[in-house]
Amino acid sequence: MIEAVPLQETADLESLATGMNLMWALTVTFLIFFMHAGFAMLEAGQVRSKNVANQLTKNMLTWAVGIFVFFVIGMGISNNVGAALGGGDSSPLTMFGEGSFDWVMWLFSAVFAMTAATIVSGAVAGRAKLRAYVTYTFLLAAVIYPVVAGMVWYAPEGTPILADFGFADFAGGMVVHGVGGVAGLTAAWILGSRMDKYNEDGSVNIIPGHSMTFAVLGTLILCFGWFGFNVGTAATVIDPETFALADFDYVGSIAMVTALGMGLGALGASTVSLAMNGKVDTLYVANGMLAGLVGVTGPTDLITPMGAIAIGFLAGAQLPIVFKFVDEKLKIDDVCAVFPVHGTAGMLGLIIYPLWSLEGSAIGGGIIAGGILSIEASAFVPQIVGVAVITVWTVVATAAVWGGFKAIGQARVTPDHERDGLDLAEHGVDTYPEFGGPDVATDGGGSRSASEIRTDGGYPNDGELKMVTAVVRPDRLGDVKTALAEVGAPSLTVTNVSGRGSQPAKKGQWRGEEYTVDLHQKVKIECVVADIPAEEVVEAIGDAASTGEPGDGKIFVIPVEDAYQVRTGNTGQDAV
Repeated sequence: MIEAVPLQETADLESLATGMNLMWALTVTFLIFFMHAGFAMLEAGQVRSKNVANQLTKNMLTWAVGIFVFFVIGMGISNNVGAALGGGDSSPLTMFGEGSFDWVMWLFSAVFAMTAATIVSGAVAGRAKLRAYVTYTFLLAAVIYPVVAGMVWYAPEGTPILADFGFADFAGGMVVHGVGGVAGLTAAWILGSRMDKYNEDGSVNIIPGHSMTFAVLGTLILCFGWFGFNVGTAATVIDPETFALADFDYVGSIAMVTALGMGLGALGASTVSLAMNGKVDTLYVANGMLAGLVGVTGPTDLITPMGAIAIGFLAGAQLPIVFKFVDEKLKIDDVCAVFPVHGTAGMLGLIIYPLWSLEGSAIGGGIIAGGILSIEASAFVPQIVGVAVITVWTVVATAAVWGGFKAIGQARVTPDHERDGLDLAEHGVDTYPEFGGPDVATDGGGSRSASEIRTDGGYPNDGELKMVTAVVRPDRLGDVKTALAEVGAPSLTVTNVSGRGSQPAKKGQWRGEEYTVDLHQKVKIECVVADIPAEEVVEAIGDAASTGEPGDGKIFVIPVEDAYQVRTGNTGQDAV
């Protein structure tokens, strides 16, 4: 029989515990990084199609610029601000230690900083210059966020000043999301609204985003990554010295609180949306899930499940109300609603958490269970002060940066560029090149051979030139191109147009606000023919474009007096 050998005689328990802690910290760090994919999809879905590439580029550059700056400057600023204000060693630009665990903890800190930075891009969508946004990202990662983190989280050998005062923010409800939301609102205020957002009388024009699918997909990716954000902040699995559970002693509670906040945020936003508009707005549901998560992020380790239910619901419920106030009363064009989602939701959760603190009973807890004279009442003051300090710092720093850009004319793109879209103006790309380039054939169609002999012996179109103009549904364009190629008329001009005819107007909603769609998107196809009978072209287009529903379009045949081919100088039928 083989005698069992105690584990501590065969392995280094301390190394084993450290390895488990490292694996957990890296796993949740990767989850938080994946949230950038969620932000990219969420923001891309809420902007116009002409600004999608710009939004995606800003999200990628936020990480690229921010991670470098946080490595070189930001972490050192955080540690030194924390040391200077909270006591401890303030050696020059202390960044991180020399061991693997310290490096992992640096990366863990960096992904939190990058989350705060990327939130801002959604507020300034559609009109901010890329260079201004990237420069602001540099400064946020280098100074603005690190100062906040240094006041709350980082103070080598000391206690951060706000934490010492009693302010608690477990996973960044204010340090990360509050900073991002407040900075986004401030930047949007400095920049001004998109050029067609408000009328002269102050009334609001609804500007729907181009893809609800992207917005919801981004929301669900963020929700998935959020478990890394909240649960991952319980970063130490096992205490290497005692080999007992460390942060994992309460990790189950954090996971439960996170899930409840997410769900109740969606319910809160749905309830208020239904009350305000008579309908459950899809985007409010998506934004409400995120607001609920933000609401419970700060006090995740401090509240009971009942607290998560209450705070999540209230954070979601305030979203439509605050967005409407910002949009209609303050006249600030916060494109992706970053302030009500990340700003006020984060403030709310941190300020009211004592009502459901774990200091009370396991079910109710806090003042709700313990009475107004319970010790939790003393937590209100440091929470309010901490939120106020962070808000003031973020507003002042952000306003200084964007105000400086605006003063030298570098904050905002030109009206022509804004009208054309930032994809072309800033990047020279078209995110949705529906019709392809001039040398791209996507439908497999080809032209009729020039040597093909007609068999009817007649003169098509009585020997005249005819222009066939068709206005059809965009989704029928491919079939129409194929049909024209088959009848020998592959040459055509296609234009994006909008108009109205027999197709009825439609009602739409964007964040609960109703708008009327009476100009429907169509494509106009123009085809000039000489040796191809116009009747054949009309029949080909009609068959290919028909769906049998109102709005299929119309076809017109117009005589053409003459034509001139630029390359050869040919005129009349020879030009066609």
